Amino acid sequence: VLGHNGNLTNTDQLKSELFRQDLRHGNTNSDSEVLLNVLAHELQECAANYKLDPATIFAAVSGVHRRCRGAYAVVAMVAGYGLLAFRDPYGIRPLVFGKLETEHGTEYLVASESVALDALGYELVRDVAPGEAIFIDEDGHFYARQCALNPTLNPCIFEYVYLARPDSVIDGISVYETRLRMGESLADKIRRNHADLDIDVVIPIPDSSRPSAMQLAKRLDLAYREGFIKNRYIGRTFIMPGQAIRRRSVRQKLNAIGMEFKGKNVLLVDDSIVRGTTSREIVQMAREAGARKVFFASAAPPVRFPNVYGIDMPTREELIATGRSDDEIAREIGADQLIYQELEALIEDVQSVNPRVTSFETSCFSGIYVTGDVTQEYLDGVEAQRRDGNKQAELAATQLDLNLEVVD
Repeated sequence: VLGHNGNLTNTDQLKSELFRQDLRHGNTNSDSEVLLNVLAHELQECAANYKLDPATIFAAVSGVHRRCRGAYAVVAMVAGYGLLAFRDPYGIRPLVFGKLETEHGTEYLVASESVALDALGYELVRDVAPGEAIFIDEDGHFYARQCALNPTLNPCIFEYVYLARPDSVIDGISVYETRLRMGESLADKIRRNHADLDIDVVIPIPDSSRPSAMQLAKRLDLAYREGFIKNRYIGRTFIMPGQAIRRRSVRQKLNAIGMEFKGKNVLLVDDSIVRGTTSREIVQMAREAGARKVFFASAAPPVRFPNVYGIDMPTREELIATGRSDDEIAREIGADQLIYQELEALIEDVQSVNPRVTSFETSCFSGIYVTGDVTQEYLDGVEAQRRDGNKQAELAATQLDLNLEVVD
């Protein structure tokens, strides 16, 4: 049994190797199945007399690191032996472990975020290091070993911007504190470049932007108000298939409180802008609620490039920032003014919480892919697959709405 957070960037190559060299046949298009088969093959190759010990298991993980490219945080049950967890040599996706002392001995828990440990009463021990593997055998003995050559830590910066819960600590960096500092940097940019904006109130777009919006308002000595009530039963809209579905979901997800908008110049603060669908609808909702002017601030820089390390990011043609200036994006979403965070400022904000982390995975903002194997040809192929997948998902959703059957 294997669970995996991330995305392999050499899946096709591995599938071919597994079939032609390792004599293993995959049943799905999931890269988790590919990872499982690579791990199983390496365990088989490293095992002596079909017996496994920690050294053998760690040798197998080293084999996985040699063969697999991309981002992967993995937890696996090795039947009859114990629990295995490991992280890719770049440390892109988060992975932590904790322990709990009980009357039966020490229990261990592995998770992507520290909040999972908190909720279950476990003590956070530390993050799994890039390239490291940990193994807990069936008797509860704990083992750890570095299994990669020249590992480096490059955590995905989008975890701190949006993905992670604010009460998480990832690689020694408090997500909440990071978002507070993002708000301060954004406030400084507004004071520096947009001092003429007559802002009456700062309103966050629930939920990820709240810490940034609160700190921005405090730094600029502005009123902070909750202007939108969130429907907890609607998921994240930027990963939903189909433009019409995303637009409808925004209206179902958020409802404006009219008294906070009527006759006011409002500054809306969001964690980021991806497609622009959510931003456009929210600006329109603010105007319908009576706002005199609507300014929009993003706590993250413009998202101009796809992510290939495990975030379901749209194609470049769907990203609103692709090929557009800030003023053009403001017109697209209907805002009177748009302010983006600077990438350099964002990196400084995250790094200031833990100066020992010196590098980050910033590809969706910078177009730089830390694994070094992502080519334009690869990106074109990924985007072609996503376009096809989006069409299929949109068709399926439409058929569900209309209660239609698929007819070949």
